[in-house]
Amino acid sequence: MSRFAMPLLRWYKKAGRDLPWRKTTVGGVPPDPYAIWVSEILLQQTQVSTVLPYYHRFLSNFPTVQSLAAAEIDDVLKCWQGLGYYARARNLLLAARRIVDRFGGTVPLTLSELLTLPGIGRSSAGAILNIAFSQRHPILDGNVKRILVRVFCITKDPKERQVTEKLWRLSESLLPKTRADHFTQAIMDLGATICTPAAPKCDCCPVSRLCKGYQKGLQNKLPIRPVRKKTPHYDYVCAIIRNGEKVLIKKRQETGLLGGLWEFPGGRVSNLCSDASPSRGSKVGMGFIGKSLNEIIEKEVGQSVALTPLGLEIKHAFTHFKMTIHLFAGSVRKSKTQLPLKWVPIDQLKEHPFSSAHQKIILKLQNVRQSRRDLWCG
Repeated sequence: MSRFAMPLLRWYKKAGRDLPWRKTTVGGVPPDPYAIWVSEILLQQTQVSTVLPYYHRFLSNFPTVQSLAAAEIDDVLKCWQGLGYYARARNLLLAARRIVDRFGGTVPLTLSELLTLPGIGRSSAGAILNIAFSQRHPILDGNVKRILVRVFCITKDPKERQVTEKLWRLSESLLPKTRADHFTQAIMDLGATICTPAAPKCDCCPVSRLCKGYQKGLQNKLPIRPVRKKTPHYDYVCAIIRNGEKVLIKKRQETGLLGGLWEFPGGRVSNLCSDASPSRGSKVGMGFIGKSLNEIIEKEVGQSVALTPLGLEIKHAFTHFKMTIHLFAGSVRKSKTQLPLKWVPIDQLKEHPFSSAHQKIILKLQNVRQSRRDLWCG
């Protein structure tokens, strides 16, 4: 333990990152458990450089757990817009409300209580308790997992259950009896700046002399990564339906992928067409898809909508699949709808939280609005 912890802590004292959540106070006393909790959720599967502006924006809009608990989901998602993995934002809101209702507005002090909150797993809970309350709990985020695999030269897939359990034991074994808060932040920083996924800087590493992977020259091959499957591609269609200077948008269900965000009506081609999907991008195919889309739109709007392909495509990539969105346009004279549908003036679309893919659609529409009058007139 000491052989690993002491050089790491000395390195951290000199080279630790200057991060805003390490300077938080509540009532003038550091640290602020709420700000640390928010930062930990933001940092899940996201790099620090990406998180920084979102962290400042989020705490500016919701400075306390009480203000977050009282917020509307649309406001929280709008603040989160563009960061991805939106379940984190929904869980933050649900957890804040639970903290207010069950814990008197105070972030819980125990591991068992923290684990009852939506969106908080064992590693996040351990980090919050270590950093905010100086408790001693192991963590196992991506950085720590990579460090342990290299230091102990583990040549099996770290996602295997038995390997994961071993990594948890190793993580706990390295924790010093004191200064767990500094140790936790130090090992996070080591993974982010030195023991990086590619081209680790072993010559600068404070614990390289203890690293079996480095000693065996395997640091660039660890962790073992399973063969990646080919990323699938899907076709989607969206309808830009006008009523004067307003367009129709639809709110997604609160759960699932992109839950609670707004979008233009439509869907995935295979879900719209009962028959085998025609070849992608063909005129016959788009006509067939447009007819199926029209049927969906007619049910949602309550009237027939003649949709025309715009010849515009939006390409977007998620973590596990890629998509191409084909845009159609149409107009109606009646505009009465009810949630989850909503008519919104074109200039107010940005006030609603959209996914990154549908933000691209909005930008595309703005760019063609003047040059493509057929989009708005007809």
